[in-house]
Amino acid sequence: MSRKPKVLISDKMSPEAAKIFEERGCDVDVKPGLSPDELKAIIGEYEGLAIRSSTKVTPEILDAATNLKVIGRAGIGVDNVDIPAASERGVVVMNTPFGNSITTAEHAIAMLLALARQIPQANARTQNGEWPKSDFMGVELTGKTLGLIGAGNIGSIVASRAQGLRMKVIAYDPFLTEERSVDIGVEKVELDDLLKRADCITLHTPLTDETRNILSRENLAKTKKGVRIVNCARGGLIDEAALAEVLDSGHVAGAALDVFETEPAKESPLFGKPGFICTPHLGASTREAQENVALQVAEQLSDFLLTGAVTNALNMPSLTAEEAPRLKPYMQLAESIGSLVGQLAHGNLPKIAIELEGDAAELNPKPVTAAVLAGLMRRYSQSVNMVNAPYLAKDRGMEVREIRNSREGTYQTLIRVTVDTDAGKRSVAGTLFGRDAPRLVEIFGIGIEAELEGHMIYVVNDDAPGFIGRIGSLLGNRGINIGTFNLGRRQAGDEAVLLLSLDQPVETALMEEVEALEGVRTVRALSF
Repeated sequence: MSRKPKVLISDKMSPEAAKIFEERGCDVDVKPGLSPDELKAIIGEYEGLAIRSSTKVTPEILDAATNLKVIGRAGIGVDNVDIPAASERGVVVMNTPFGNSITTAEHAIAMLLALARQIPQANARTQNGEWPKSDFMGVELTGKTLGLIGAGNIGSIVASRAQGLRMKVIAYDPFLTEERSVDIGVEKVELDDLLKRADCITLHTPLTDETRNILSRENLAKTKKGVRIVNCARGGLIDEAALAEVLDSGHVAGAALDVFETEPAKESPLFGKPGFICTPHLGASTREAQENVALQVAEQLSDFLLTGAVTNALNMPSLTAEEAPRLKPYMQLAESIGSLVGQLAHGNLPKIAIELEGDAAELNPKPVTAAVLAGLMRRYSQSVNMVNAPYLAKDRGMEVREIRNSREGTYQTLIRVTVDTDAGKRSVAGTLFGRDAPRLVEIFGIGIEAELEGHMIYVVNDDAPGFIGRIGSLLGNRGINIGTFNLGRRQAGDEAVLLLSLDQPVETALMEEVEALEGVRTVRALSF
């Protein structure tokens, strides 16, 4: 009986998450509050790690996580996970981008309303025994223009709620299509236009090199006088010192932040500024959201560890539970022929083309490409897998092309891998027999049917009588049993290819003897 995958929950989350892991067939330990040293000491025991925002997954933690396959963040932000380091080590990183979307959007709307009517300030003074009715003159949101910076899942929910308040919504988002903007009822604009027109601005974008300080001192100066700004997305999207200055000057009438560049925000240039209100990163803090993200992360990690399904991954293609069984034999084929190319090709491989033909053309190509690269890049490292192979290929400057061709050729379904080598283009192709049995069907332009498995010898030889007898006698005399024997040739009397599978590893001495046989042009030991 195979061992159950083992998962660690290292942050506080709903007890229902642990129940899901157990019901799905995983062993789970719940150990919130571990110090970095304590986590480092035990992380090597686990294949899965479920976290929220407290656990910091650093390169040092990942170095100790020798069995870790997947990290699941219950929530959207993964600032606490070193994704490049995880990718380099072949660890999938997932988040749950939709479980707290409504909660975060509602918090942004609440902050916007609080700004418009100065509710926190009025509350504090009223409870202090004052009755400062004349000091607080608010503004209506009806008829005002709301500018969204970021119109993804949360941004689109904010747009819907703002439209319910009869606001006009404009949006800046490089990834927003015209069709999508029509669907969600917003006007797509450029950033400068948004800054000039918006009465209120809310931010709903991840923190990247492109979005860091998107509301810089320069951009804050472009905003309409009296604008109100809300950030419930990520700290670092606003230049906080510059925002403090425009609050002091009155150019910005109010700002509401749920997130800060440095958290916990024990001090900030914004504290005490006129029109400023804040909350301690509460955007996702509702019972419903906490329950949702905990359940989602448990389901996603369980699916990956038990079925190979990949959902909401940040560093590899997604693969649904429905797709996984259908794609599994294709991915086995793709990895095998990628490995074959990697073992046979000489020199640098600057370009690789992965062609899906026939039934294969209807597949999600990204997992197939990742599998090809995983096989191919093992020529450089044995620790390569589908997660880190694309990154390794990119680091080596390899250009990867995906080609889908729905035409049917000799085979109903086909995967072809072609690489540019020092000797020119080299191509290998494979198919599925019976829809689930991977087979090599072509190697460097020569038709040959073979299973790629175990220990193999690849021989290119002159197509002449007697060669098969000579190599068979050599192996027999050495007491080596042949598993499979596969032949192909370009044309009679020309170049021939032989693929042998053996019941034992191929030794260097045997390779030298095979190479010395009459008619041998090339010989190579292979392993799958």
